[in-house]
Amino acid sequence: MDRPAGNLYSTRSVVMTTNGMAATSHPLATQIAIDILKNGGTAVDGAIAANAALGLVEPTGSGIGGDLFAIYWHEKEKSLIGLNASGRSPKKLSYEDMKCACPDGKVPAYGPLSVSTPGAVDGWFKLHGRFGKIPMTQLLAPSISYAEKGFPVTEIIAETWASDADILNQYSGFSDVFMPKGKAPRPGEIFTNPRLAKTYRHISKYGRDGFYSGDVANSIADYMASNGGFISAIDLAEHKSQWVDPVTTNYRGYDVWELPPNGQGIAVLQMLNILESFDLRSNGWGSLEYLHLLIEAKKLAFEDRAHFYADPDFSTAPVSQLISKSYAKSRVALINTSKASKTLPYGEPEALNQGDTVYLTVADGDGNMLSLIQSNYRGMGSGMTPGDLGFVLQNRGEMFSLNKDHANVYAPGKRPFHTIIPAFVTKDGQPFMSFGVMGAAMQPQGQVQVLNNIIDFGMDIQAAGDAPRIRHDGSSDPMGERMNNGGTVYLETGYGDEILGKLSAIGHSVARDVGGYGGYQAIQRDSKNGVYLGASESRKDGHAAGY
Repeated sequence: MDRPAGNLYSTRSVVMTTNGMAATSHPLATQIAIDILKNGGTAVDGAIAANAALGLVEPTGSGIGGDLFAIYWHEKEKSLIGLNASGRSPKKLSYEDMKCACPDGKVPAYGPLSVSTPGAVDGWFKLHGRFGKIPMTQLLAPSISYAEKGFPVTEIIAETWASDADILNQYSGFSDVFMPKGKAPRPGEIFTNPRLAKTYRHISKYGRDGFYSGDVANSIADYMASNGGFISAIDLAEHKSQWVDPVTTNYRGYDVWELPPNGQGIAVLQMLNILESFDLRSNGWGSLEYLHLLIEAKKLAFEDRAHFYADPDFSTAPVSQLISKSYAKSRVALINTSKASKTLPYGEPEALNQGDTVYLTVADGDGNMLSLIQSNYRGMGSGMTPGDLGFVLQNRGEMFSLNKDHANVYAPGKRPFHTIIPAFVTKDGQPFMSFGVMGAAMQPQGQVQVLNNIIDFGMDIQAAGDAPRIRHDGSSDPMGERMNNGGTVYLETGYGDEILGKLSAIGHSVARDVGGYGGYQAIQRDSKNGVYLGASESRKDGHAAGY
């Protein structure tokens, strides 16, 4: 029997509707978003309700202890608006004290030193205040109900939950919330989180300040102080999200939009600019030629990523130069089309100018579309689980460098480098697609492969996400600081042994890996027919639906 629509890679057919669409990494979250849309909510309303639900049902990738980024298509104004809702490092922890506390020269992956101020809740209220219609009490009500009554834990989430729990159970409060009966819930078990329900009720009643001041903020600050941490009530009270302008490049007639640093979104634009110099369609999907060029483009972009990307309040990355076509041409010259590179330099864009979790997307009946990504960083975050609040604090601070000459060096009150990146595509000034790919450093690589699949190889949005992927890992450092002897290329199931042999023959170190290729959701808009098309890939427990 043929696969859906006769496509070799599709696990299901594309979802189509005319009124509203939601695509998230969990069916319950998708259904909640659809219910909000049916009750007159906007794309922002649906996304906030879905994100709140994901913090409950998928704590392995999200939660209000983490950060948020979003790109919003405002149909009335025909414009894109970006939001950076990432938090900052503790103001009272100096660089010298941080370095002294990290004798191995790296910020720990878990525990109190890895925690930065959570920005997600402020992001919700920033979006809601400008583009929401439904009261926050109604948006959080479904999640409160599930938190109190319980929900069945799904398969993929249960597997990740158990893995995270093995690491994080040592931290105060974690097992009380996330390990009922002393272990992580198994697939199909009913899980409740009355502590999170109480916190959501508090936010519903008191708004944004119900999280960043008062009882919740004081509970976080007291917990951190008692457990060797530095996030304070002042850090929470002074947190502010930031509206930002998305940046773009045109790839074969499609305008691809990302947010500027402190995230890694511009790596997507850099890779696309490099790949545009080659005829990928003629190479063919899955061919040696295409995969080699994809890998080499990634290597080049990630060398710049490791050197330039950081909080723009502390270090100004030359974004416009990095994403320029002329700069891309200078980088293309470094690619040997028949041999894998072992080392590559970062570029000199300024001299040339003188001569990167859970992802969800929601679209409403008025044509507004929201691309939103939210994360704790390493799965369930730092392990630091304050008081009776029902969530884990993120460990995004691990991403800071302790090299004083690095753009992303730790400093008090600074936003760390971020991997989570929402994306948007327009064509001829109209929205074409809202999409994202989860998975740390896989995110830019995954986004580029999805775009290549659609634009270069003619796949629909479901097949484009389901098709097998590759992942290049350059080093073990989260920032990927300099490539280690060419790195390793991992190929997902679906690529045959023959292509592994061909890549190896031209110098790539290749291996198999069963995970780590991300998770993808997308909504495409067919403006001509007034139709939304939705997709959610099979690597997650996700679901796309409309009405």
